[in-house]
Amino acid sequence: MTKEKQFKRPDGRKVDEIRKMEAKVGIVPNADGSAMFRFGDTIAIAAVYGPKEMHPQHSQDPASGVLRCNYNMLSFSVTERIRPGPSRRSSEISKITEWALSPAVMINEFPKTVVDVHIHILQADASTRCAGINAAALALAHAGVPMKDLISSVSIGKLDKQLVVDVSKDEEDWEEGEGATDMPFAFMSQKGDISLMQLDGKISPNQYKEAIELAQKAIKQIYEVQKKALKESIKGERKE
Repeated sequence: MTKEKQFKRPDGRKVDEIRKMEAKVGIVPNADGSAMFRFGDTIAIAAVYGPKEMHPQHSQDPASGVLRCNYNMLSFSVTERIRPGPSRRSSEISKITEWALSPAVMINEFPKTVVDVHIHILQADASTRCAGINAAALALAHAGVPMKDLISSVSIGKLDKQLVVDVSKDEEDWEEGEGATDMPFAFMSQKGDISLMQLDGKISPNQYKEAIELAQKAIKQIYEVQKKALKESIKGERKE
């Protein structure tokens, strides 16, 4: 019996198994594009507004548009209520989300404009930035913003010495006791290019390669869920 088969995760998943996923497009009627993405009990919604004229005018880029992301965990999204409003963490993840999405978004086709992406975490059970990126990519596609590819994101964690896919809160707490290692990834879904890779903790070169392989495998499943949500949205619009 291999080590992977022997290893037991808190919720009984296999090391390469993602929590139950769900995605839906068009959930915010007043937005230009919107989506929901769920990993287990982690739920993110994203709403896109734009392209629209950038204000103030001195912030406009005559050669390109601007992609602007705002990530926010709602105060009731966790067991212990958090202080509402921007924080250092939310500002950091907002910028990271911009970096993850930018390679796919053809924002240069809209000079002097801005595309605003608002991401809200309704429920948090770890992997919130990855769920937010997945929801944001869907919302951008739903808004009709030209994209070279869809972006899909997943987290890889290390429990003891075992790498696992899609970390939950219980596993995050376990990691903290053993020296946390967390690696959020984002990929161009079809091309396979990495648009985001972060490392919080320590990992060996061999495990780094293994982490990428696990993430690439997981991304294919996430992309299928995203693609299905977009197709269902198109079918719904045709019926109307």
